[in-house]
Amino acid sequence: MPLNKNEQVSIVEYDSRWPVEFSRLARVLKRFLGDSHEKIEHVGSTAVPGLAAKPILDIDIVISGEDKLPVVRDKLAQLEYSFEGEKGISQRWAFRRKDEKTPNDGSKKTWMDHHLYVCPRESRELKRHLFLREFLRNHPQKVQEYGELKKDFSRKFGFDRIGYTEAKTVFLEGILEKGAPDYDLQKALQ
Repeated sequence: MPLNKNEQVSIVEYDSRWPVEFSRLARVLKRFLGDSHEKIEHVGSTAVPGLAAKPILDIDIVISGEDKLPVVRDKLAQLEYSFEGEKGISQRWAFRRKDEKTPNDGSKKTWMDHHLYVCPRESRELKRHLFLREFLRNHPQKVQEYGELKKDFSRKFGFDRIGYTEAKTVFLEGILEKGAPDYDLQKALQ
């Protein structure tokens, strides 16, 4: 669904239903994508147990290379996702939901809000997403620190989603600078 720029940034406590909702979405996506993809990854804050977050799943569909994008794009269109392009981030293609029934698999189910991306296996952005997820999963103190920062920023920035995102990015870039260049992406995708 399109981003509502007038919507307040809302951070909630971790919800154990998030990975369950991801699994349900991933099953539908896998069924429709068939062998056109390699993996489907739950990334972002909702993928980190204990981390406060906006209740919106971030999902990366991993493809072997850019040549697979047209097939994946067509299959996602069947589920009523619209292709939005890279949106300023190289080799990370965004897809927008038509409405709360997307992915429309015929079940008429209302799905949890989510952001859907397609990334080639070797993309820098996929590497960053997986590194941050694994780093936070393995550093509970950073999870606590990041969660508190996000709550503070949501109060400070209110309806300013760009300001909120820029503020939290400083924290994340600090983590990435320390370890992402050496991160073994192939091991993470096994």
